[in-house]
Amino acid sequence: MNLDQVDLGSPYRVSGIHVPKGAPQIKGQLEDIGFLPGEPVAVLRKGLLGKGPYLVRVGASTFALRQSEVCMIEVVSDQHV
Repeated sequence: MNLDQVDLGSPYRVSGIHVPKGAPQIKGQLEDIGFLPGEPVAVLRKGLLGKGPYLVRVGASTFALRQSEVCMIEVVSDQHV
């Protein structure tokens, strides 16, 4: 499942990042700020009507991400890792 589909506040782990073919730099940017396989992640808040921006905690850091970014981050439930 992708990060835009998760329950608020529930623990997940990053399993991968899938970006459009024409934008490989986005994967590097997301990895640089901590979205690496195995990292704990949780969505703390979603914007209006469940659309961005999303307030996301990865590891010990918190970021605001666009909906277009969170839908590229693949996660698994923390209980399945």
